[in-house]
Amino acid sequence: MAALRVSGDASRTRDPSPATVSEKNEDPEKNLDEPQRHLDEPEQPSAPPADVPPDGGYGWVCCAATFWINAHTWGLNSSYGVFLAHYLSNNVFPGATRLDFAFVGGLSISQALFVSPLATITTRRFGTRVTLLVGVFFETLSLIGASFAKEIWQLFLSQGVCFGWGMGFLFVGSVGVVPQWFSTRRSFANGIAASGSGLGGLMYSLATNAMIQRISLGWAFRILGICSFAVNTICALLVKDRNKKIGSSQLAFDYRLFRRPEFLLLMGFGFLSMLGYIVLLFSLPNYAQSGIGLSAHQGSVIGAVLNLGQALGRPPIGYFSDNVGRMNMAATMTFLAGLFSLVIWIFAKTYGVMIFFALVVGMVAGTYWAVVAPVTTEAIGIADLPSALSITWIVLVLPTTFSEAIALQITASNNGNYLGAQIFTGFIQNMK
Repeated sequence: MAALRVSGDASRTRDPSPATVSEKNEDPEKNLDEPQRHLDEPEQPSAPPADVPPDGGYGWVCCAATFWINAHTWGLNSSYGVFLAHYLSNNVFPGATRLDFAFVGGLSISQALFVSPLATITTRRFGTRVTLLVGVFFETLSLIGASFAKEIWQLFLSQGVCFGWGMGFLFVGSVGVVPQWFSTRRSFANGIAASGSGLGGLMYSLATNAMIQRISLGWAFRILGICSFAVNTICALLVKDRNKKIGSSQLAFDYRLFRRPEFLLLMGFGFLSMLGYIVLLFSLPNYAQSGIGLSAHQGSVIGAVLNLGQALGRPPIGYFSDNVGRMNMAATMTFLAGLFSLVIWIFAKTYGVMIFFALVVGMVAGTYWAVVAPVTTEAIGIADLPSALSITWIVLVLPTTFSEAIALQITASNNGNYLGAQIFTGFIQNMK
């Protein structure tokens, strides 16, 4: 009755339209509940704003951590030129050939790239920090294991394959972090991080030779393992990614990228660059000893100066890349590395000229590593960067595996003369 009286009072105060009467007759309870439903319904959330990198802040901590990770992965691996010269000058592993030792160095880099899809999947499922710590484990295991190696196959597994896995997990876990924190200074920050490989190569080329000569090969490996474990663990705990904020896909393979011509050109550029760069990285100390008769210490200094050049050259290259174009800078520097190999290295017969060559070629060689993440980001976008880099690393497995082996085979076929390898290095970097 109360409901009827309310309805009657309402009808006396106004004249409802036919539509209103019809709606009330169809479902009176629906109309009574309608206002409450509107009050209970939450507002639809608006689309999240596009992520804007802080262009600094904690990104500089990540940049510093990545710098030291690079120093204790790629930089530490750069000292393989010193190991190679020692292996070739001493009968450390009876029955091993020059080609065997060349493949040990090649495997350390190619395996780092080969495990990149697995490292990308690990990052997606468990996070960046876990990926980095897996890398710390494998790298430490490899160096300690190599210290007990007595046969060449043991060196293949330890200094070659296992070290490559450790370096791969550390590299893949850290390489995409710095670009996530920067926008206008992306190449500059990435250049600073990449220069860590040069400083690490400088330090460990000198330290490795000194330890081998004064202590032993085994203890040189063990000390390197302890140092890399301590530094990489600290850096792994400091690195912080922004994968959730940027909506990173973290796919190991996105085959749609092969439909993009700019991505294919980038992979071709990297393939040719690595064929020449690996020869420079590993051959200079051995060329100094067997090619022009310098001492083992002088050979290690030449290798160290090459890495010093990388440490000095990569930050300014990254800085100017933000202004003049990242791909333009990478192509120009790689061309200069090939040119210097043809006009300086071929005629370098003294210690002083080799020091000069190592410094200037180090400043321009391997620029691809300093710009690969920013250039790929610019070409295909930050969200697809992990997948693009995974595919790129797989493509680079071939040149990094066989480059030094090709150079040593050319040298051996010419009775130890390095001219063929020097011409190969120069021209292959100018074919882009």
